[in-house]
Amino acid sequence: MTEAVIAFENVSKYYLLYHQIVGGVKSFLFHMPRVLKEMRDSKLWVLKDLSFEVYRGEAFAIIGRNGVGKSTLLQLMASVIKCSAGRITVKGTVAPLLGLGSGFHPDLTGRENIIINAMILGMTKREVLRKFDSIVEFSELGEFIDQPLRIYSSGMLARLGFSVVTHTEPDILLVDEVLAVGDQKFRGKCKDRISEFSRKGGTIIIVSHDMGTVKSICDRAMWIENHHISEIGDVDSAVSGYMTACRNTKADNNE
Repeated sequence: MTEAVIAFENVSKYYLLYHQIVGGVKSFLFHMPRVLKEMRDSKLWVLKDLSFEVYRGEAFAIIGRNGVGKSTLLQLMASVIKCSAGRITVKGTVAPLLGLGSGFHPDLTGRENIIINAMILGMTKREVLRKFDSIVEFSELGEFIDQPLRIYSSGMLARLGFSVVTHTEPDILLVDEVLAVGDQKFRGKCKDRISEFSRKGGTIIIVSHDMGTVKSICDRAMWIENHHISEIGDVDSAVSGYMTACRNTKADNNE
């Protein structure tokens, strides 16, 4: 039986909404129980009662419209944030690439950021230096490696981040939209690296709006709609359902 390396059991995530105190401090004190109850009950739900598993060695996609909680799912897997309810189990080392420039300092050079970011992700300085040339070669940054990151384009940041993360050799790789940035050649290199990573037993979870990439890379997909799981399983089926829902919404809005 395939081993689950990530398991969500009835997981929900919400944020409490902050309110301006109306009527002054005196009114707040006189009506404190009611006001506090209203504040506790005023929640912004991001995810509601999600249960699913991701298995060792698979490429797993999370798809859905903006604002449904896709990036929040990756943050929960990376333990960047905690769930409001439920249980999350993660087996193995996790390397997150949760946004362009994530973990990088804009005033430091590419060279300096490689060393710092890779060490944050768990590598020793000796390991970073041993893999440094390979990281730079994959990123194709060349002479820009000694320039500050503030002059880098979004594509350059994506190449640097993806190269560093994949060279840390984690058990689980989390990638948020980065594969949608950069030229076709680089996206091809990323797909090859992901395929190699999976063949070696690594697990990758991808959040992307690029359905072509999802269908070409991933073994399974999970479609999130209205903060719940709408479909999980076959990639083509999940993508088809999601695209149909998007077209129907667009048609309804045009009526």
